[in-house]
Amino acid sequence: MRVHLTLKSANAKVGPVPVSTTEKASCPVDCALRAECYASTGPLALHWAKVSKKERGTDWTGFTFAISALPEGQFWRHNQAGDLPVANGSVDPVKLGQLVAANMGKRGFTYSHHRDASSITWIRHANAWGFTVNLSANNLADADYLADKNAGPVVVVLPSTQFTNTVTPSGRTVVVCPATQRDDVSCATCQLCQRQRKTIVGFPAHGSRKKVINIRLSA
Repeated sequence: MRVHLTLKSANAKVGPVPVSTTEKASCPVDCALRAECYASTGPLALHWAKVSKKERGTDWTGFTFAISALPEGQFWRHNQAGDLPVANGSVDPVKLGQLVAANMGKRGFTYSHHRDASSITWIRHANAWGFTVNLSANNLADADYLADKNAGPVVVVLPSTQFTNTVTPSGRTVVVCPATQRDDVSCATCQLCQRQRKTIVGFPAHGSRKKVINIRLSA
């Protein structure tokens, strides 16, 4: 599993913190938003392709070693593109366990579209041990479905025109990502997605394929 670690992100929405990129093979084949993935276009797509072709980055052992070497208390984001390490189509518990161990004393977080029973189990363990894995939902009803798993915090894609907080069909609070609403807020200053929480974080669709996502969400 190839991973690239940037020690200081140049992405204004992320902020100047460490951020990783994992090869495309980590993404679940059944991800409902695979065709509309924001990371599949623009400069990030070029970087992601090089990582996936093993032209950049390191192997999993080298990556986890680099994470363990981060300063105590370091806030960092795993995967601006890509997902958790996989084996036979599910989250690889051994590699995920290595990442959880490397993150001890740090404040890492990520997002995952893996949702098979085995993956949910290991994501629940990762969250219990201090590495925050947000389960990624495809719509508000799906956010309720994932929240009912009690495996970790949930995030959800919203229409590109959704600028105010909302609720799921079951009444769960959805807070629109502050970094998508204000230029003076980034992951580095907000840090909401790193917290273990009940509140769902919503991300308005963005990028060149947001119109397609809007149509999907309105169906």
